[in-house]
Amino acid sequence: MHKIYYVLFILMLLCFGCDLQINRPVASSNGIAIERFDRIESKFLINHDLAALQQMKFDYPLQTHVLIENILKLGNVDELDINSSLYNFYKDTTLQKILREVNVQYADLSDVNKELTECFARLKVYLPNISIPHFYTFIGALTESIIVIDGYVGISLDKYLGQDFYIYSNYYPENQRRTMVRSMIVPDCIGFYLLSCYPSPQTDTLSHSREIHRGKIQWLVNQVTKKNVFTDDNVVAVDIFMKNNKNLSIEDLLSDSTIVLTTDN
Repeated sequence: MHKIYYVLFILMLLCFGCDLQINRPVASSNGIAIERFDRIESKFLINHDLAALQQMKFDYPLQTHVLIENILKLGNVDELDINSSLYNFYKDTTLQKILREVNVQYADLSDVNKELTECFARLKVYLPNISIPHFYTFIGALTESIIVIDGYVGISLDKYLGQDFYIYSNYYPENQRRTMVRSMIVPDCIGFYLLSCYPSPQTDTLSHSREIHRGKIQWLVNQVTKKNVFTDDNVVAVDIFMKNNKNLSIEDLLSDSTIVLTTDN
């Protein structure tokens, strides 16, 4: 059984390590290239294209296994009727609308590829030993936003259709919908992957230790993306701390749970 890490962006609390290599390129000659598993998925789920189903299973066995067993929880991927279960699950009218909307909004991902390439190049400067994961897209029926599993980062495009996407208002509060936008894909990918490599402390030896750790991760995401994606008190505290401790490595910042943060200048 593969370990899989589910993360909601607003929590960013739990994750674990991962590293399984599959013989596909991490990046094209021009940088990171996201694998479009969602396109093959859509061909089967919209058009009942059986050739696409075979491609899912043979070209993307890990992604298909994770989708069926871990995300949708439809049963074992080897069950005789699992193909029908998968197809029938997505026959829901709302899910069909979502599938088509993903196809429209994400016909092109070149901007996301470019931003991931630039941001992970910067991340390697801060953390030279960190591995660059493989990336793929999928459509997860409004379950998870990002998953990290066995050296892969999976991006659920159905969770990034824009804060004004009409279906979202039936399921999510306004403050959460503001994060369900295209511009959050790269920050989410970086944050979730960092949390898989540097998990939150599992013991509360320090007050608010998990919140402090989250602040460290979010602060680094800001540095790597060159945007103020996160601006809460913990992120501000980390920023002040790092300005006052310029010789501290990022590796030590993320690894040392005993670091005490203060908002004092």
